[in-house]
Parts: sequence; structure tokens; C-alpha cells
Amino acid sequence: MPNLKDLKNRIASVQSTRKITSAMKMVAASKLRRAQEQAQASGPYAERMGRMLASLAANVQGSGNGPKLMTGTGADKVHLLVIVSSDRGLCGAFNGSIVREAKRQIIRLQSEGKTVKLLTVGRKARDQLRREYASLIVQSYEDVGRRRLSFADADMVTQKVLAMFDGVEFDVCSIIFNKFKSAISQIVTVQQLIPFAVSDTGAAAPVDEVKAVYEFEPDEEQILAELLPRNLSVQVYRALLESAASEQGARMTAMDNATRNAGDMINKLTITYNRTRQAYITKELIEIISGAEAL
Repeated sequence: MPNLKDLKNRIASVQSTRKITSAMKMVAASKLRRAQEQAQASGPYAERMGRMLASLAANVQGSGNGPKLMTGTGADKVHLLVIVSSDRGLCGAFNGSIVREAKRQIIRLQSEGKTVKLLTVGRKARDQLRREYASLIVQSYEDVGRRRLSFADADMVTQKVLAMFDGVEFDVCSIIFNKFKSAISQIVTVQQLIPFAVSDTGAAAPVDEVKAVYEFEPDEEQILAELLPRNLSVQVYRALLESAASEQGARMTAMDNATRNAGDMINKLTITYNRTRQAYITKELIEIISGAEAL
């Protein structure tokens, strides 16, 4: 028969845990609202910039004079994967889904004979991936946007990617992140950053815009050379914002489930406690009655 004191201590412990998970749920909900607003605000600018660059790239694609960020190195041997995760846990399957997709990409690329390098943003991806792929990690960042995510945080990551590309350390760069859909749904997304992929720029341009003819000053090559590095920072910034919103949504959902489970556990423990207490009382009454009859 369970000990009443142990049951009471267990109930008190679960009640304390429920208070913590409930508080974390409210904090995550508050942060989610701000992160979602930031992600939504960055979307139209990033999509419009990508569409404009795609239009420019289409004009110079066949000339062979395009910027290196658009044409690439001419090879496809070394791939850099930028993996965006969180620095903290308690957010459900948020980090696990990112790490699983990263491992799938690594296995696929290595099976094709490609060399893979990893750049991690967030402590969780680094800690999980270095168990198997420590030799592939070339750089890791922690506490990115810890107080408030800014464009400077994305630019820091971008400058590292550009420096590696200028040093011919990789041929293709892709970023893996969670795209925010709702508080209970995040979509793992793999987006190619270098070379600039025209097909990954978002929604198609309106029909009248496609038919329009533009004159550029300076020419398309110079405009692309100036805008492609900035577009890289914009796309990384958007990925970080989407990941931040997804993290808070996943944490809010996970803490809500934990709070509900704690409540169910408290109810079950309370029923067990009451039954055990009643059994002790019944046992004592039987002993008293039996003793009285014996006299």
C-alpha cells in the first residue's frame, strides 16, 4: 500500500511543476506575438526583393557575365548547410525536426560523393550534430537575438558565409530552418542561398510585370553585384525570424500539453491518495472493533 506522505509529496511536486509550465506557456505566448509580427513584417520585403532579383537574373543568366553569387563557382562538390535551431529546449519537436532534416541532407549529399560543411545557429543543433558530425562543423553561433533579434544578427552570419564563399571553401550553400505556419505547426524548410536560385524566390510576378520592359542604370550586372549580398542577409534574417516565431509557438504548445498532463496526473494521484487514506482508516477501525470484541 502506498505511503500517504510520499503521495502528498508527489502531489505537491507535480503542482509546482504545473505552475512552472503554466508560467512558461504564458511567457512563450507573449514572445510568440512579437516574433510573429516581426516575421510577418519581413515577408513582403524579402519576397519582393527576391522577385526583383529573379527578374534581373533572368536578363543576365545567358550572358555569362553575372556576379559570382548568382553563377556560383562552376562546381557542385562542397556544400555548406546553415542550420538554424534554438539555444534552449522545452519546445517539443522543434529542434528534433531540424536535426533530423539536417542529418537527411548530410547522408544524401555524402552518398552522392559531396563534401559537407556545417554552420550552426543555436546551441541545440550544435550539441546534437557534433555527436556524429563534429568534424563537419566549421562555425557555431549561440545566443543570436537573445534579447531581440535584429538585422545585425543575420548580417553577422551572412558575413561569415560570404567570407567562406570568397575563400572558395564551398560551392553551394543552403539554410535549414522551421517556417512558422501556426502555433501548433512548423514546416521544416530547406532554401538554397548560394548560388542565387531563381526558382526559390517566392510567388510568381504579376503578368503585367513580366511583360514590362525596363532600362537599368547602371546595368543589370552591377545592380546584382550590389544587391545579391544584401539579399543574402535579408533571406537569412527572414529565416531567423521564422525560426524564432516557430520556436515560441512550439514552446507554447509543449508547455500547454505539459500543464494539461500535470493536471491529469494530480487528479490521478489525488484519487489514489484518498483511496489509500480511506483504506488506512478502514484498517484502523477494523483493528479497534476486533480488539473491543476480543475483550
